[in-house]
Amino acid sequence: MKFKADRATLMKSLAHVQNVVEKRNTIPILANVLLSVQNGRLSIAATDLEIALVEEVAAETLRDGAITVPAATLYEIVRRQPENAVIELDHPGGDAPLALRAGRYSTSLVALSVEEFPKLDAGKLSHSFVLSAIELRGLIDRTRFAISTEETRYYLNGIYLHAAEGQDGPVIRAVATDGHRLARVEEPLPSGAAGMPGIIVPRKTVTELRKLLDEASGEVEVALSETRIQFTIGTMRLTSKLIDGTFPDYDRVIPRGNDKILRVDKKDFNDAVGRVSAISAEKHRPVKLSLAKELLVISAASAEQGSASEELGGDLVDYQSGPLEIGFQARYLSDVTDQIKSGKVEFAFADGAAPTLVREENDSSAVYVLMPMRV
Repeated sequence: MKFKADRATLMKSLAHVQNVVEKRNTIPILANVLLSVQNGRLSIAATDLEIALVEEVAAETLRDGAITVPAATLYEIVRRQPENAVIELDHPGGDAPLALRAGRYSTSLVALSVEEFPKLDAGKLSHSFVLSAIELRGLIDRTRFAISTEETRYYLNGIYLHAAEGQDGPVIRAVATDGHRLARVEEPLPSGAAGMPGIIVPRKTVTELRKLLDEASGEVEVALSETRIQFTIGTMRLTSKLIDGTFPDYDRVIPRGNDKILRVDKKDFNDAVGRVSAISAEKHRPVKLSLAKELLVISAASAEQGSASEELGGDLVDYQSGPLEIGFQARYLSDVTDQIKSGKVEFAFADGAAPTLVREENDSSAVYVLMPMRV
């Protein structure tokens, strides 16, 4: 195998794939990246056995072949080359090391056989459809904050993606919950997604996919089965196993009869929560919302630091129901309201102990649920 590529192109691709490489593994080949030249095309791939990422890279291909080398080492060597460097990688075959040359710099890397590298075949994927990068980013960004990190409830360690019936017709819906908050976001159902199985996309896959979407502007091809999902973004293909578990019936958690409605300016509310919660250094510091007609008082107290409160009223607050006091963990409250794009955030309460519904005024595509806490 032999090819030449400019530093920027090679470094960008290596940065993508090395994120997939498991940093702490007991299988040496999983620390390696697979370099393959075939039919005049260069591809770079990595896997941790759960996720695989393959990217085609622009290069001058000189000889077909394939080899694997340590991902982190190769990335560091390429990163430290001059910006306009052209990098040549040459592997003659067999047990020989991989030779790397860039200008007057040269090195050799110990290579491992391609035969040891796990196969990246995704198998038969029964459903395929297309989402815009913007739509997919929206589904991820507005739900991933609620993914659970509690390994014992592994079935909550991802985003539940499925077809459903929305308010205005069929939708593709993303749901995440950690038991304290829930996020449910939907987009119109794309062609080909009808009848797709409900799947749970793992947290690590969500994280790596979101990084790739930062550079995407067009369409993303999605293909899936009951056990695997594959995203094709331009010249990149990310394949992942799915979480083998049953996502809970989230519909039962979403309250229907909450009739005490608070509408408040999103920015002013978020800023006030931040200022008030700063009084406490506790990780799970609570804030209390005290409501009266057209008045909201946000307060917090700390045994060590004292107390703080801020009053919002006038044009910033619309609340016409009776007095109510309810407490939330400050970070959870901010995580939810951060998803509201602009304008007013709408809270629907039942009482001070029941789950609270949160959404953006005049937007039914996203619904959030927050569990209250004692304050």
